[in-house]
Amino acid sequence: MGRIRDLVGQALEAGYLSLAAEEQLRVLLQTRNEPEEITAFMRLQQAAMTGRVRQESREPSQRLSL
Repeated sequence: MGRIRDLVGQALEAGYLSLAAEEQLRVLLQTRNEPEEITAFMRLQQAAMTGRVRQESREPSQRLSL
């Protein structure tokens, strides 16, 4: 299983995407990926948009510290 799929699976299971995982995704997405990896990332985006996964970077306490 690829790294993006691993991170996505963990986020979907936990319902939460940490800052560290988000940064790992940014790094991984800068390289060429298999279609399955991109599909997994799109599933994560959809889950975040519908509220099934919360993002630490979008929580109020994080916005104040930026």
